[in-house]
Amino acid sequence: MKSGPEDRMHMAANFSTRNVTVRRISANMATDERNFRSVYYEKVGCRGVGETNKLENLLKEKLVDQGKLKQFCIRFAVPVRHRSLLWCSLLNIRPMYTNSLQYVMTQRKAVYNDLLHALKMMRLVDEAKMPKSRILYAMWLLETKRLHLGFNISTTEHNFIGISETLLQLFDDEVEIYWMAKKFYEITEDIEKDLPKLITLTTSLFEKNNQELFRYLETHNLLQKLPLNRWYVTCFSGVLNETALAKVWDKIIGGSFQILAFVLYKMLSKLERSIYKCKDIDSLLECIEKLNAKNDQEMSDVIVSKSIEMWQSSEFFYKSS
Repeated sequence: MKSGPEDRMHMAANFSTRNVTVRRISANMATDERNFRSVYYEKVGCRGVGETNKLENLLKEKLVDQGKLKQFCIRFAVPVRHRSLLWCSLLNIRPMYTNSLQYVMTQRKAVYNDLLHALKMMRLVDEAKMPKSRILYAMWLLETKRLHLGFNISTTEHNFIGISETLLQLFDDEVEIYWMAKKFYEITEDIEKDLPKLITLTTSLFEKNNQELFRYLETHNLLQKLPLNRWYVTCFSGVLNETALAKVWDKIIGGSFQILAFVLYKMLSKLERSIYKCKDIDSLLECIEKLNAKNDQEMSDVIVSKSIEMWQSSEFFYKSS
């Protein structure tokens, strides 16, 4: 049976439609495969090649664009090998114009050496006996004209020391660490001014997401007695493992302080079963210390990962990005 012109046109149209459908299905499958790979690589700790290349290109520009670098910190996971360079760029330790880099970093090193030498000459520090974090603290006190006669560097507690201890676990260059500690401490001073807003956000997160835990904490007056001011102002230095904590500090340096409230929420949520056995603040703090000491790295990784995931689905992520 012969087909007429209309039949042939109809068959051609059907064939074309099937081709389009097949191409769409293939495209969707390819997209799903890429999404699957992205999720898998994210879970096993591998970064996208495109993201890393993008960051490397931003850091190589003659005029560093801090806005784009902050956006990278907010939107993506920062590769470990680029973290020091990225933080130094965003904290204004490295100059915006890369052609001035050598001169500026030479001056940074000279200031570091002069401060350390002065403290040694005054016999205020002993590198063989004193923890490096306290030496950095003494240098900061001297540079900011806060070091006075009779000041006991060995016993004084200060947020600058906790910040320095975290940075010393993350990086090797002590000159850069000193300058990072100075600049990051300035950020924490801004966080301290916003503590009432952070406390309000913390309460809101518990009320909206876990009313049972919130009521228990309120009933036993535990949330109010937690050292939230210290934890928030030091950005959880000494509370969570440094390697995991660095991912939170990426977001803070990128400009989002609010993530701290999400970290607290996820940390206490992880402890929920144990918290119900705590009747006072001492037992709760002991519970937190035991949990982090028991499996520090793994537990901190879980808390931080879930905190970032929750923060990314909130309004604060979209405001930051």
